[in-house]
Amino acid sequence: MVRDLINTILSRRSLRRYTEEPVTEEEIKTLLEAAMAAPSASNRKPWHFIIITEREILNQLAEAHQHAKMLNEAPLCISVCGDPNVSRFWVQDCSAATENLLLAITAIGLGAVWCGVHPRPERVNEISKILGINAPIVPLNLIAIGHPAEEKEPRTQYDESRIHREKW
Repeated sequence: MVRDLINTILSRRSLRRYTEEPVTEEEIKTLLEAAMAAPSASNRKPWHFIIITEREILNQLAEAHQHAKMLNEAPLCISVCGDPNVSRFWVQDCSAATENLLLAITAIGLGAVWCGVHPRPERVNEISKILGINAPIVPLNLIAIGHPAEEKEPRTQYDESRIHREKW
């Protein structure tokens, strides 16, 4: 069981090509349950999730975000958003939820890529406009999700030079 978890972590890769097969509502709920199991500062849970499956909106998002062109073929996008009024640690909390989401995507056999929105004001403004998000809510990212049309080998990025003990 522990090895399965480690394998899921090492298998999580950014996938940008998807088949046309839709992601089921059951799969979406599983992903959101995993995302919301993330830790948050003082258990404030400042996150909100926008589920996007309409092709017109997916295409608008792909046009608005220069690094999210894969949304032109992805059947699903989840935007993880945060409420800064709920927690000053909303970015960390929503990032933890995003990582849980990405690991769950891998665990159930789907593929995904994280496209950053915050802290780029032009991206935040454009994505907010497309998704009807009003302040104080801030879109942290767009997660393109689908059944993989590409494969990448599991890997570790372990780097001994990044490890420091006791002091820098």
